[in-house]
Amino acid sequence: MTWVAAVARLRAHREPGVLVTVATVRGHAPRKAGAKLVVGPSETWGSIGGGNIEAVAIDRARELIGTPDAEPELMDFALNDKVTNRHGVQCCGGAVSVLLEPLPVVPAVAIFGIGHVGLELARILARHNLDLHLTDTRADMLTDERLGVLLSDAVAQVHVHHIPLLPEEVLGELAPGTHVLIMTHDHAEDAALADAALRTEGLGSIGLIGSSAKWARFRHRLSTEGGHDDATIERIKTPIGLTEITGKEPATIAVSVAADLLLTFEKDGH
Repeated sequence: MTWVAAVARLRAHREPGVLVTVATVRGHAPRKAGAKLVVGPSETWGSIGGGNIEAVAIDRARELIGTPDAEPELMDFALNDKVTNRHGVQCCGGAVSVLLEPLPVVPAVAIFGIGHVGLELARILARHNLDLHLTDTRADMLTDERLGVLLSDAVAQVHVHHIPLLPEEVLGELAPGTHVLIMTHDHAEDAALADAALRTEGLGSIGLIGSSAKWARFRHRLSTEGGHDDATIERIKTPIGLTEITGKEPATIAVSVAADLLLTFEKDGH
């Protein structure tokens, strides 16, 4: 597996890792500058030359995986028989610098309903390093032409789901910790999604767009028909966004919701 594929695999499995690169080489060394190794929690892919260099780099990478807010760092190795090494002697005669770059698990967000507000929110979130799921029952909301404005230069990995009948099925496919935002065009669809989200284990925050009157009806329905207790229902945040921002234009609401999400990511350590 190439290092690029290994990094993609870690991201897809939402596992942290470290990308290890031979940064500089002076004299003789097992690998040239640019050689790469990807270290995951339990596996590795690629090689920076084996021996003490690789073993020490893997040990340090695993330490970084377990360190919150880990920063990139350089490690220097002298390759001669006079150096006391942790994992044996490498006497190639040169010197090597190795760069370790942490690969944290990025946030994940799922937007249900890509109408006016949903699209504006997706445009903002697509500019961030995260996994972004866009779901709608209406195919015309998810056309290439409509989403092109955010897909053309997206930083996020964008996953588009057109589910005509039961959009709540997407909830079961989301990775643990995914933040869910419910903002469809149909209050009945919103209600079904809210109920299903409360029944889906491992989700992050759950947000619901709407008025206090809408929430009063939903809360009653979730309690009487859904059988959810008050503590469970309180997992749903509504209204969503920063309360200090009161504008109702789609772009304004999107900025408010995105800012609130960014605060949530910071609390989560992303």
